[in-house]
Amino acid sequence: MAETDTIFALSSGRPPAAIAVVRISGPGARFALETTVGKVPPRRQAALARVRDADGATIDSALVLFFPGPHSETGEDMAELQLHGGRAIVAAVLATLGRLDGFRPADAGEFTRRAFENGKLDLTEVEGLADLIYAETEAQRRLAFGQYAGRLGKRAEAWRAQLIEALALVEARIDFSDEADVPEDLVGPALAGARSLRDEIAAALRDDRRGERLREGLVVAIAGPPNAGKSSLMNRIAQREAAIVTPVPGTTRDVIEVHLDLEGYPVTVLDTAGIRETDDPVEQEGVRRARARAGAADLVLWVVDASRAEAQGTEPPALGDAALWMIRNKIDIVDSFSQQPFRMRAGARQETYAISALTGAGIDRLLAALMACARDSFGSGEDVLITRERHRVALRQTIDALNRALAEAHPLREDIVAEELRLAARALGRLTGRVDVEDVLDVIFRDFCVGK
Repeated sequence: MAETDTIFALSSGRPPAAIAVVRISGPGARFALETTVGKVPPRRQAALARVRDADGATIDSALVLFFPGPHSETGEDMAELQLHGGRAIVAAVLATLGRLDGFRPADAGEFTRRAFENGKLDLTEVEGLADLIYAETEAQRRLAFGQYAGRLGKRAEAWRAQLIEALALVEARIDFSDEADVPEDLVGPALAGARSLRDEIAAALRDDRRGERLREGLVVAIAGPPNAGKSSLMNRIAQREAAIVTPVPGTTRDVIEVHLDLEGYPVTVLDTAGIRETDDPVEQEGVRRARARAGAADLVLWVVDASRAEAQGTEPPALGDAALWMIRNKIDIVDSFSQQPFRMRAGARQETYAISALTGAGIDRLLAALMACARDSFGSGEDVLITRERHRVALRQTIDALNRALAEAHPLREDIVAEELRLAARALGRLTGRVDVEDVLDVIFRDFCVGK
């Protein structure tokens, strides 16, 4: 992949569409306009022009824009063709560009990667842009836009500037200790700044992983014995026929997922196989998967049949550390049912809901509780700094280096303090992509869409 290549891609949605945007970035962007349009419009001004193929035949009439580097999104010369969004038009334009020397289709995320490499975005902003593109709920959008706008990146650069300032004090003491105008105690203020910074970063890490959870969504597993109405409850919550419902026990064999937007918060609901002892090897695998997914969920809705006396008061099996709500279903077919509490493991909080998945009785109360649970789990998301495990690792490495630097204060070893402060600054640099990040770039950009 030559750095001098000019790349192009369809950056709008898949045709047919009202408008199709083809982007071009690289040293040949101006040449592409001269070749296909016959002129280069005034910078950053839209002009109407005819787009022609290599034989001079008109492909389409389009709005054309030119953004000279370095004042463009990628930091390179860029051009845009805003075409009519027919498949044949887009195919003809892309084929025409592909025949130009030094031009090739862009890889996934390559426009954004060039923006990063040219200093237009740091890595946290790149990740925010990716999350913004894939955000499915309002809360995810707010979280992603905060990262794209530099919420974490700007804070990390401010922390790094503080570290470099502290490092400069220590190195001044090391290099110029024999100079008369250099104060004796430069290391003390440096260590005080390092201690304050360590505490500030540690406070940011104590966020209950809200950013990662909001990106991924609250996971709610519907579990319980066979024929308790789990799939019916799934369909009622999803408001569609997401799961097959039959009177035959063991109908659900695999885990069914439904992604929901509850008041702007992302929630993934899992319908799992009925948990029971069985000799059927296929059902055994379904039960194993049900236990595993329920154990990894944030919340388990344990569903029992309210019409069956033996289901009342029974203790659900251990399913990991997830919160567990007891759901008494099928209240529509019984005159009354036992209100005795379920036997729960020590220290577990009892939350019980009586519903009918068939008629909808009690569902509104259950949904309101799920929405409140999502709000409590995620908060507004607007004050969240950390949204990925990569961020968390870099900040922990920063704290570890700062702790090692502070440990060298008594007895004072200035050279070790300086080295640990350098390592802390380097960890923060990896967070934003300023240093030593080649090993993570492919991972970050591989999930971008082509044309972005």
